[in-house]
Amino acid sequence: MPKMKTNSSAKKRFKVTGSGKIKRNKAYARHLMRKKSKKAKLQLSHSGIVKKCDEGLVKDLLCM
Repeated sequence: MPKMKTNSSAKKRFKVTGSGKIKRNKAYARHLMRKKSKKAKLQLSHSGIVKKCDEGLVKDLLCM
């Protein structure tokens, strides 16, 4: 049986925390930033946690 390969795009986008949760970056923070308020830009700069319902899909991509 061959080894399972980790999805290359997933390993660049997600990190696993010490407690086993999966960290992600927020979307909509690349361009058109002058329209957004300072508060919105600040919230987009912080990372988020993958929701429980999507966690299984991401773990499959990361071969966990």
